Order: sequence, then structure tokens, then C-alpha cells
Amino acid sequence: MIVPLFSRLLLGCLLLASLMSAWANQAVINGDGVLEIDGTKIFPIGFTTSPPPNGKTPQGRNGIAELADAGATFLRAGPLGEPWTEARWTAEREMEDAAAKYGMHCWLNLREAVDLKKNSAEHEALLRKLVTTFRDHPGLGVYKGADEPAWGKMSAAGTDHAYQVVKALDANHPLALIQAPDGVLPDLSNIKRFNSSCDIVGFDVYPIAYPPGRHSQYVKTNSEISMVGDWTKMATEISGGKKSVWMTLQFAWSGVVKKNKTLRFPTFPEQRFMAYEAIINGARGLMYFGGNLTPAMTESDKKLGWAWHYWDQVLRRVVEEIGTKSPLYPALTAPNSKLPVTANGEGIEFCVREAGNDIFVIACNRSHKTEQVKFSGLGSVTGEAPLLFEEPRSVKAISGTFTDWFGPFEVHAYRFTK
Repeated sequence: MIVPLFSRLLLGCLLLASLMSAWANQAVINGDGVLEIDGTKIFPIGFTTSPPPNGKTPQGRNGIAELADAGATFLRAGPLGEPWTEARWTAEREMEDAAAKYGMHCWLNLREAVDLKKNSAEHEALLRKLVTTFRDHPGLGVYKGADEPAWGKMSAAGTDHAYQVVKALDANHPLALIQAPDGVLPDLSNIKRFNSSCDIVGFDVYPIAYPPGRHSQYVKTNSEISMVGDWTKMATEISGGKKSVWMTLQFAWSGVVKKNKTLRFPTFPEQRFMAYEAIINGARGLMYFGGNLTPAMTESDKKLGWAWHYWDQVLRRVVEEIGTKSPLYPALTAPNSKLPVTANGEGIEFCVREAGNDIFVIACNRSHKTEQVKFSGLGSVTGEAPLLFEEPRSVKAISGTFTDWFGPFEVHAYRFTK
């Protein structure tokens, strides 16, 4: 039997559509605010922006492979500081391909496509093209909507419309809105109005500068790195606890790289504290901004297009502690435990997570005081628990109670066996 050409073409198109559908992934935010992609729980750890898809580390390794090996899971994709162009489309396809190749996902910046107040018809056409082009790519994870819309005095009606367009075209991927920690306090109504425009909320918070705290309105009451915890709680409050919270932390930012500013990076203890304090206070994802800023690069970094020196010296160590290969990782995608745990220390913040046969207690001290802290309420747990990443240190629990020392801005992560 000879199949007519039209029929063969139709069968080919149907087969291609079927393959594309199987190729695509499904990303959802579960009831605990955790991202799940094809049923796998993921703690997003990403970079704004990431190294070039084919870029190399100083050791000659592919840059995306290096991030994935450390345990990172996300890449911020799309343009930064420039509009969508044909060159950007090509770069985006390469980035999505690289993410898929190394088991990561992209946080796709829609940029001007979600600005539906100005040049709305043109921007909406761009938005529709972006979504329909990349929605079936296995590298896609989440869309990034309007950047800092409250601070930028954007129209909530416009961001709502953009969200509705995205959802109508792609119900399988969430959309995130990240706000600036300026123009928010004390009245939260100007930021709550964007709740209907997203599935994920968060702030970009960059406390490290000379002088400290310049990036945040909290400088009037708190210029310490603990403002990261304050803003994480603020994100939860703004969304009524109904949306996932992702926080953006710093490599570097405009306040330390612009003319007449003094370059300053977070140290390892500072970077570690900020990551853990965000997690303790409800962050279900972390992004790191500034690795692509030229003033933050060494001369050898500039040739490679990314701040690899800082990555090697500081940030890789942090990502290894919270990444996919870490013993702590199951806790980062688990729901909060219902155990009635208490701590008697001043300035102590903590969360408790249960995963499998393990109980994790993640705690930090946001004060300048050094003290011995008593934790109670872990049920009948008795026995030794290691301090993850501080071996051979351990604590001993007796009937659900243990004590440990905390220095200023110190972090401890404990893993008990039920």
C-alpha cells in the first residue's frame, strides 16, 4: 500500500509532537513549597547568570559540568541587562541544551516580554513565542517574571496578564517574581498586590558592602547578614505562606562593583550563614547573583567569562554542603517536622526536618553572643549525632534533648537517627 505524501507528512508531524511531549518535563510546586520536576523533589541552587554553556573553568573543565558536580541544580538563563535578540535566542537554546545535558534546569528570564503595559502587543507576541519555543525543552525548569516589579513601580495588572498568558500556554512550569528589599516597608500592600502574578516569591538581598547593609531598608534596624532571615520571613508573610520562597544572595552586586564603590565579597562563614539562615526561615531555593560581573573577576576570570576565583575559594564549598550530593540535601526538600522542638538560646533560629529514618536540626545564631543552647522536643531520640561538615564534632541526645555551643553568626546542622 502506498501512503499518500500528505498522510506521511501528517503522521510525521503527529510522531514529532508525541516525541516532544515525552521529551518535556513537568514542574510543580508541592504543598510544602518544594519544587518537583517529573516527581523528583529539587532544591534549586542556581546562578544569575551562569557561566557560558561552552565556557571553561581555569582547570579546563566545562563550566556547567563543574556547577553540577558541586551539587547545583539551576542556571539563570535569558538576557541580563539587554533585550531579546536573535543572538540571545541562539544562546538560550545552547543554555537549555547544556542544562539538560548535565542534569540541571533553567530559570528562564522572560525580561521585557512580561512588561505588558508598554508596547504590550509587541511584548505579548514575544512572550508567546518564548513560552511556546521552550516549554517542551527538558532543560526548562521555571520562568522568571518581572524583575523587582514593586521597586520598579510596574503595573500589577500587567504582571497578572503576563502570568495568565504563560499559564494558558504552559501549565507545566511555575513562574517566579523576585522583589527588591527597597520600597517595601512599612506598608506591604504595594508588594502583596503581585501575589496573583506568580507561583514563587522572594527577595534579592545583598548585605555585604562597605558600609554593610546598604542594599536594604533594614539597615535602619539591622545592617547585619541576619537581614537575610528577616527578608525570607517577609517573603513568606507577603504570600501568606501559600507560595514557594526563593532567595537571591550575592557573589557581588552594583553596590560593590560600580565606580566609587569598594569591592567586597562575602567570606565563607558569611556566605554559609546566609544560605543556612534563608533555609531555616523557609527558603525552598537559592540563587547567587553577580558571577558574571566583570569588576568581580580576576584577570584570568575575565578570559573565561565568570568569577571562578571566588567560586573556587568560597562558593563551591557552600554549594557542596547544600547540593544534591550532600547528606543534608534530603532535609532541604522535606516538609517541616511537627516535632515540638524548642531552643533556649538568645538569637537562635532553627528548623527541623524529617527524611527517611533521619531527623535533621538546622540551627544558627543571629546574635553576637556566644552561649550554650539547649534543644528539647525531639521525642525519644537518644544517641550521638554528627555535626554535618564539622566532623569529628558530635552531640549526644538523651530522650530528645541535647545541648551545644553557638558562637556569633555560627551555623550547625545535626542529623539524628530515629
